[in-house]
Amino acid sequence: MTTERLWNSNYLKAWTANFMLYFSFMVVTPLFPLYLSEVFGATKDETGMVLSGYALTALLIRPFSGFLVDSFPRKLVLLVCYGLFALFFGGYLVAGSLLSFCILRTLHGAPMGATTVANSTVAIDVLPSSRRAEGIGYYGLSNNLGTAIAPTIGMLIYQWTASYDLIFLISLLTAGIGFAINSTLKLKRRPLLPLKGVGGSVSLDRFLLLKGWPEALCIVGYSFSYGVVSTYIAIYAKQELGITTGTGLFFTLLCVGLISSRLVGARGLRKGLITENATSGVIISFVGYLVFAAFHNAWGFYGAAFIVGLGNGHMFPAFQTMFINLAPNSQRGTANSTLFTAWETGVGFGIILGGIVAEYFSYGAAFWMGWIGNVAGVILFFAYARRHFLRNRLR
Repeated sequence: MTTERLWNSNYLKAWTANFMLYFSFMVVTPLFPLYLSEVFGATKDETGMVLSGYALTALLIRPFSGFLVDSFPRKLVLLVCYGLFALFFGGYLVAGSLLSFCILRTLHGAPMGATTVANSTVAIDVLPSSRRAEGIGYYGLSNNLGTAIAPTIGMLIYQWTASYDLIFLISLLTAGIGFAINSTLKLKRRPLLPLKGVGGSVSLDRFLLLKGWPEALCIVGYSFSYGVVSTYIAIYAKQELGITTGTGLFFTLLCVGLISSRLVGARGLRKGLITENATSGVIISFVGYLVFAAFHNAWGFYGAAFIVGLGNGHMFPAFQTMFINLAPNSQRGTANSTLFTAWETGVGFGIILGGIVAEYFSYGAAFWMGWIGNVAGVILFFAYARRHFLRNRLR
């Protein structure tokens, strides 16, 4: 029996464009709290409110993104969304006030949210069916590499040049490269879902995979923790730990953990070990966030990065496969958008509440709060969501 080819040209293009998407986004994200503090004099809670704006608009656009990619040609939807995503980085170069930056950052969440849904759905479309679960696992490496490498590069450039504008320009250029790569995709024609369902109305399940609500609530808990930690990591390290050059190493170790577990987990997904991968991931992440909250020193700081990476690398592709397996093929976009909607919901709450708690208590209290959110997701997974998936999966 001949094994179908996983790394076909279209999958490689979607994979690379997704790497560029996350690289361009994450090269600036960890620096934003420092940027707002140093350039505009923003307080901690103001920073949290400003930076949460993108998560809000990304959250609002996610359900509509799934509807669009299921109802219109996916390449067209992808290119429009990716092009808008790239253009917004140019806006950061001209933002002259906290208000204008807040508006730009908030609006930027819409094309970011839509592009991640469209790009991942296209990647799943071009995968051979026999290797789809495995391919989903490897596709996530593009997120992980971009998320881990970009902050390191961004921090180094800032240390060498002290120029935020140069970093914004790099984001603009890398996003433009991703757009150019996606413009060369060659996708097969596929049946489109009608814009309206039976009776001429559009039902809620065209926007959200209602069957996946327990899994979505679990993701909210996990991403809440990530939202708190990833947003305030640079300013916390500088102000409370005295680590001024180690934020890049934090994300590098996170990346090493993610890549290691993705490579191992992809083989497990190929064998159908979906809930097993998810179980390993949520337990390991739980331990990682506990270490980060409990140990306010370099060992806890860097050790937690690696542990959280290991956990998330197992957990996220397993959950994405769960959402895909709960939905019919015609609703892959909806399944993906539901996953990302849940993720952005947790991240947004993490950013907002993390900034408020850090302002009135401490960063340590904010990180304990993030861990509690993770605990809630772990409890729900073992108490209900795991069995729910096994009962309702379609394939």
